Amino acid sequence: MRFLPTRMHGAIDYLWGLALMATPWVFAVPKGSGAMWLAWFFGAGAIMYSLATDYELGAVRLIPVPLHLGLDAVAGAILAASPWLFGFADQARWPYVCFGLFAVAASLVTRTRPVFEAGRR
Repeated sequence: MRFLPTRMHGAIDYLWGLALMATPWVFAVPKGSGAMWLAWFFGAGAIMYSLATDYELGAVRLIPVPLHLGLDAVAGAILAASPWLFGFADQARWPYVCFGLFAVAASLVTRTRPVFEAGRR
């Protein structure tokens, strides 16, 4: 059941990306580690493709919402598995698992069509 409006998903996208990028400092991930760079890569990537998504909070509006949600699901699954895939499960595990599973869940409950204001698209 898709109940989350795309406008709210867009706001969450930007906050999620920034929060993920802050993860290394909040959870004392070793500076310069793969875990730190992964958080930056996925956080910045999410912000960039959110800016390019065709929804209310997109700046360029090139990426259709269903494709954006697919990117969220794939990126979330990789992020959730990343502590084991990239060998840093002993350093920082739960933030990556939680951020990843949240992204997958958000992709499954977000509506696939944005609601634009009248005359604006």
